[in-house]
Amino acid sequence: MKSLLTLTLFIFCFSIQAQTTINGTVTNEKGVAITGANVYLEGTYDGSTTDDNGKFSFKTSETGTQTLIVSYLSYETFTMLGDIAFMKGLNIELKEDVNTLDAVVLSAGTFQAGDNSKVNALKPLDVVTTASALGDFVGALQTLPGTATVAEDGRLFVRGGEAEETQIFIDGIRVFTPYSPTTNNTPTRGRYSPFLFDGITFSTGGYSAEYGQALSSVLLLNTIDEPDQEKTDIGIMTVGGTLGNTQKWAKSSLSVNASYINLAPYLEVFKDRNDWIKPFETLAGETVFRHKLNNDLFKLYAAFDSSNFELIQEDINFEDGIRFKLKNDNFYVNSSYQGMLNDTWSVLGGMSYTYADEKLNIIDNDIRDQEHSAHVKFKLKKRFSNRFKLYFGSEYFITNFNEGFESDVVEQTDYGYNNSIFASYVEADLIFSKKFALKAGLRAENTFLYNEFTVSPRLSLAYKTSDKSQVSLAYGNFYQNPQSNVLKFTQDIESQQTSHYILNYQFNSEGQIFRAEAYYKNYNNLLKYDDEITDFDTNFSNDGFGFAKGVDLFWRDNKSIKNTDYWVSYSYLDSKRNYRNYPMEAQPNFANTHNLSVVGKYFITDWKSQVGFSYAFGSGRTYTNPNMEGFLNQKTKSYNNLSLNWAYLISQQKILYFSINNVTGFKNINGYQYADTPNMNGNFARRTLRPAADQFFFVGFFWTISEDNTSNQLDKL
Repeated sequence: MKSLLTLTLFIFCFSIQAQTTINGTVTNEKGVAITGANVYLEGTYDGSTTDDNGKFSFKTSETGTQTLIVSYLSYETFTMLGDIAFMKGLNIELKEDVNTLDAVVLSAGTFQAGDNSKVNALKPLDVVTTASALGDFVGALQTLPGTATVAEDGRLFVRGGEAEETQIFIDGIRVFTPYSPTTNNTPTRGRYSPFLFDGITFSTGGYSAEYGQALSSVLLLNTIDEPDQEKTDIGIMTVGGTLGNTQKWAKSSLSVNASYINLAPYLEVFKDRNDWIKPFETLAGETVFRHKLNNDLFKLYAAFDSSNFELIQEDINFEDGIRFKLKNDNFYVNSSYQGMLNDTWSVLGGMSYTYADEKLNIIDNDIRDQEHSAHVKFKLKKRFSNRFKLYFGSEYFITNFNEGFESDVVEQTDYGYNNSIFASYVEADLIFSKKFALKAGLRAENTFLYNEFTVSPRLSLAYKTSDKSQVSLAYGNFYQNPQSNVLKFTQDIESQQTSHYILNYQFNSEGQIFRAEAYYKNYNNLLKYDDEITDFDTNFSNDGFGFAKGVDLFWRDNKSIKNTDYWVSYSYLDSKRNYRNYPMEAQPNFANTHNLSVVGKYFITDWKSQVGFSYAFGSGRTYTNPNMEGFLNQKTKSYNNLSLNWAYLISQQKILYFSINNVTGFKNINGYQYADTPNMNGNFARRTLRPAADQFFFVGFFWTISEDNTSNQLDKL
């Protein structure tokens, strides 16, 4: 018994002697003590918390090499691997967690709409709840600053750039033909339904080195990663109908949308200024298949549409007008994969293919354009830490374009081109602290058609001036190939180039956001030619140049007034160019000096209704009056448009929707057409180019059938 007692005491004394004390102090980067931080040895129950002075001390019987962990809310976790014998008197400094919601974001030139973005200027549902947008995501984006009002076109004109200078991507992969076909003086629409997208990034300049072949802007559309439930959406409208269905399985889902639009019944009731032989008709369908496995996600997106119409349009030089007939078939398929290779490496890859076939008949001329385009992309991301991330990748663009022309006086003539572009880029995110971040990148491109190699540096940085505000800077060089209407005639040219300089201020509070941005764009190597209508005999060069500078302002508030959400956008633009067949430097006719947009939405609970309005103002655009001296020597009157909408909840899943575009009937003018030759008095006669219709009325019934019996399409209307 005495021996057993002696052995027990020996073991107890040995265990006390074998314990090691670990102690130290925990502070932040400014040396201020952190109270309540958790300090422990990984894989054990040994640890403690810091006191009011940031000090900690605990004992452990562990020996040898161990991992010490120190963690605290809003700070990066500290990890120390070493021999516990040396873990005494430690001075541990915790760094602020740069991934928190109040951390600085790189926002110069960029508007985001998505649930995953830290600062939302627009919400996903805003794409189709804006009265003037008429369900078109491009129409909603035209309420943001930096865009110009070119009512007869309908595409995005950004900061003094032409519409072709903006490129659109779906899930990071290029869309080559993003707009529906149209005719003169009738605005186009985006081909793709907003119903399948949940994230939008609209960069009006200074965008990442990941994107090229865009002089002014990129629009990034992200399809829904995973639907929340199975459902069916039915729409019956004054212009057609829509039908959508979503199915879900354990790791996969499939969404399908179809739509049919026919303007004939509408035009029987509301005549417009065109002499229609066959009103606009289109059949379209889209589908997205998703498969998710652990951290990997595969998507397959496909879209098809077929459109046709025929009409006679008034023309001052043709007494009987101009007969215009169009048939367009377009197919787009996009596949993408993103996943994690390990804890620090991620990968994104994908490709797209576009087939576009357009048949035109103008007077007695038959034109057929066929285009095959493809984009292949591979991207890697290495996460060294929360503060340093490296991106690099490569992509390949292929375009095969062919045009056939035939008329009563010209036999069948075929011409076109084949072009391919290879590009690589590298870019780094450096987050120095919650207050200061930098993104730097370099993009290199080689165009095989005319054997040109270009290098584009990109740089952006942001500094947080307070808890709710920050300033950002961005700089970059951007190159873009000429369009098909030039390359089909000549390849003896170079890429067009511009440089962006952007200064941004942003204030973001709960329910409120304010942005102010100043920019300067310098254009070089713009295309010049010596004919009004280009052909094989036209002389082309890259002697063109120009600039665009201005200020954009944006304010959004859904906090101050109960049940009310509104935003105000204003843009000032000063832009001049000497390009195309311009005889001198002048303000181009697509550039408005002043643009203003005001959008408001109000939910009336007692009426089970959401009402909204949208007002757009654009100052006059330039045009050339041949009866006066000079070039682009006059301006049209200002553009005004006030639109209203009303969504009424018949029941939880049934909605009746009304909208009126240009409710006050403003007599807007898109420009003027002058006769080719003067009259007997030496004056050139003219006609006013008015919109095809001053107003547009829309009525729709939308019904959702879902698992939860509560979902509806209010977020789409």
